[in-house]
Amino acid sequence: VVLARPNPAPSAVVLESMYSTIDAATRDRIGAHAGAWARPFAPLLLWQLSLRVGVSADQLQPIVDLPALRAPVLIASGSVDRHTTLGETHRLFAVANEPKELWVVEGAGHEQLHTFAPQSYEARVAAFLARHLRR
Repeated sequence: VVLARPNPAPSAVVLESMYSTIDAATRDRIGAHAGAWARPFAPLLLWQLSLRVGVSADQLQPIVDLPALRAPVLIASGSVDRHTTLGETHRLFAVANEPKELWVVEGAGHEQLHTFAPQSYEARVAAFLARHLRR
């Protein structure tokens, strides 16, 4: 939804474990799976992007597109996410427009927020949507 720049904007958006740039996402994932020594190989993977998918790395930078999203946003991330780091999450939150909320689920990893804390997840997301969804 961030990269699509929908018009009109949605009434509310929940962004969970979203990467800031494809470059950062690639480096983080390589590091998480192969170790920090492998991070310098990220440009080799990114170089193939336009050839294989027809999209450049410059087109996959949610941190650049997020400020254009004119909708209330809840940005959620796990505190021990090795794929989308807290630093990335904080940078995304910094560029998001108001109204915005940041929710860091302590102890949760990548895409584990609901699994890690189902009642808190459902309550937090439901409350956010209830405040912002248009009837």
